Amino acid sequence: MDLISWGITTSSATVAVAAFLASMVEFVEALTIVLAVGTVRGWRPALIGAGAGAVLLIVLVAIFGPLLSFVPITWLQLVVGILLLLFGMRWLRKAVLRSAGVIALHDEVAIYAKETEFLKEAGRPIGRWDPIALITSFKAVVLEGLEVIFIVIAVGSTGASLVPAAVGAGAALLLVCVVGVIVHRPLAQVPENTLKFTVGVLLSAFGVFWIGEGAGLAWPGEDLAIIGLIAGFLVAAFLSVQVARRSTAVEEVL
Repeated sequence: MDLISWGITTSSATVAVAAFLASMVEFVEALTIVLAVGTVRGWRPALIGAGAGAVLLIVLVAIFGPLLSFVPITWLQLVVGILLLLFGMRWLRKAVLRSAGVIALHDEVAIYAKETEFLKEAGRPIGRWDPIALITSFKAVVLEGLEVIFIVIAVGSTGASLVPAAVGAGAALLLVCVVGVIVHRPLAQVPENTLKFTVGVLLSAFGVFWIGEGAGLAWPGEDLAIIGLIAGFLVAAFLSVQVARRSTAVEEVL
């Protein structure tokens, strides 16, 4: 295998992993809400609402997906790169602060309990088509699903990378659904902050890469430059955790 072929394979694998990890985070959050709705308000309306949300997402992709082919690729890469960098840095910032102990870790069990309490306070379920259950599940799936669609399009901004990105997201959906059906409870054992830390690094790196591509920058090593960007963001993130921990420790002493 020559260097170019190896670079393409490595890039595709990186795209698939990034889409898989990022999508898993979103799917876990959607699953937590759907499980809470099903437990408190009934599984029929919860699953119908979730299914309706999934159908809407499919329709939106079918309608607007082909329109992307009419957008000049450099414009698409530049716009998506900027959005992806902002999206990734937001995740990475929170993950760094959580790793440093500045803010509390994201707790799916606590979120499940909070959502369950809210649904209980909303009153008793209204028939087999409980509107609260339908709307809550529908909204959770649509909101998290839109983020997944954005991630897939963003990390696979060229046609060659869109397939591995979609495969990664599909694998994450299948895994979360299977585990959710088996355990019937929030996936509290998923190291979500670690996932968000990793995803933040990956998305930020892809964002910078696509901005460079859209601006006409010739990256050294072409697609292999993504690996270097990931390494750079990873080192910067770990250093940021150490700085934040020391700052917190100094504030506590003072």
